[in-house]
Amino acid sequence: MSLVRLNIKGISYSQTQNGAYALILNEVDGDRKLPIVIGAFEAQSIAIALEKEIRPPRPLTHDLFKNFADRFDIIVKQVIIHKLVDGVFYSSLICERDKIEEIIDARTSDAIALALRFQAPIFTYKNILDKAGIYLKVNPKSEEEGDSILVDDLVAEEVEAGIQESFKDKSLQELNALLEEAVKNEDYEKAAKIRDEISKR
Repeated sequence: MSLVRLNIKGISYSQTQNGAYALILNEVDGDRKLPIVIGAFEAQSIAIALEKEIRPPRPLTHDLFKNFADRFDIIVKQVIIHKLVDGVFYSSLICERDKIEEIIDARTSDAIALALRFQAPIFTYKNILDKAGIYLKVNPKSEEEGDSILVDDLVAEEVEAGIQESFKDKSLQELNALLEEAVKNEDYEKAAKIRDEISKR
């Protein structure tokens, strides 16, 4: 399976989920976007890493991880979003220490927050982009400005539609089973999406 490199396009505030955000990743050699629902804390951590001028007075969790890794000569070489199950993305950190490579499982939001701090590239597999990638009509004016982390409302609405689509074909019974499983696994981002779909019904 071929890898596709991604860049961070921006973060949009979720219109339907309280306190949730959609992180939008952009295909480097194409026009498709990959929207990923993330929590407020991870969105803040990613936004701080993107905004070079913002320096928190004390290290955030991802900064602490970076400091810890630096102290012990561990580098994050790349992040790979390797799996998509029921609208949830799974990622791996490819790390190296003393020329020995290790693969560490991570939530995608954490993996991307760390990739930014290590200046590591982000990849996904082509089949994941084929399945979950969407085309967005981006405002040309905001495209030119290119310095805003938050994307505009039009993009936010399209992202919401793309994310919610993955649960449309599920029955209420399937949704309730998925919700129970998500809560059990402490995957609250997924649980919030499923709960919203159930409420809409």
